[in-house]
Amino acid sequence: MLKWLEIIVRTIVSTLCTQRSLAIENLVLRQQLAVLKHRHPRPRLTDTDRFFWVVLSRIWAGWRESLHIVQPETVVRWHRQGFRYYWRWKSRRRGPPSQTWRTFLANHAKDTIALDFFTLPTATFRILFVLLILSHDRRRILHLNVTEHPSAAWTAQQLLEACGLDEEPRYLLRDRDAIYGLDFRRQAAVLDIKEVVTAARSPWQNPYAERVIGSIRRECLDHIIILNERHLKRVLSSYVTYYHGARTHLSLAKDAPPIKKRRWNTLPHTGLKLSQSLATRIQLLKRQILQRRLSRPVNTMHIRQLSINK
Repeated sequence: MLKWLEIIVRTIVSTLCTQRSLAIENLVLRQQLAVLKHRHPRPRLTDTDRFFWVVLSRIWAGWRESLHIVQPETVVRWHRQGFRYYWRWKSRRRGPPSQTWRTFLANHAKDTIALDFFTLPTATFRILFVLLILSHDRRRILHLNVTEHPSAAWTAQQLLEACGLDEEPRYLLRDRDAIYGLDFRRQAAVLDIKEVVTAARSPWQNPYAERVIGSIRRECLDHIIILNERHLKRVLSSYVTYYHGARTHLSLAKDAPPIKKRRWNTLPHTGLKLSQSLATRIQLLKRQILQRRLSRPVNTMHIRQLSINK
């Protein structure tokens, strides 16, 4: 502090000197600076020295020509570093800390499902869209389906097939794609599922789904030329069986995701796989409709009329 006070006093005194005295004083100072620079090529600067040059660079246009002990780029770097320090202090937490995104995913893993699309070209240069619905609990694939023309209504139907019977998720993690339109949001509300939307252009906020999609590509689809939609469904169906039954996961202690004890039926036009419980309900519904038709009251007057005519 005394050093800077002495510098300020000398600066005020120099304003009272003549121009000849100032020129001689500058010459002496430059000669001493050259000797000092020769003996100590890299002088050690304090934070106060850095602050002085940062402030001087903002108020004096000719500071670059008078700078000799450091490079001008160094002063610019000091200014940017100070800018980062300032906003780091400005953005410090005030009050109780909120949970991080990683903590949220860990706390709600059993009640959270993730949903995402990925595309795949076929041998005839068509684009197929694959929808993946994944449970965060043990990384189970709940649903996997393929279409060439996705829509909000189609996506809502896939959500119903994945979560309508056996699964009861509370949160659905998805991105901001326009495919999740009004029909999809209504279906999620009917199923009592709260949508958690990630930030724009932040696929890392949906890590489990992105990782499974990457595994499907690297381990399966990158080695096959897909012919059509039916071929892709058959390939993905085989991969899902391998994924649940034989593929190990480091995050699961080298174990495979457990499969609930249920058989799977492949049904066209509705999805890759449908649980046996849903197929059984469909059969029961058909039987009930048939029984209702058979149990309709017979019109006795019409029967009597037929017998008279005979």
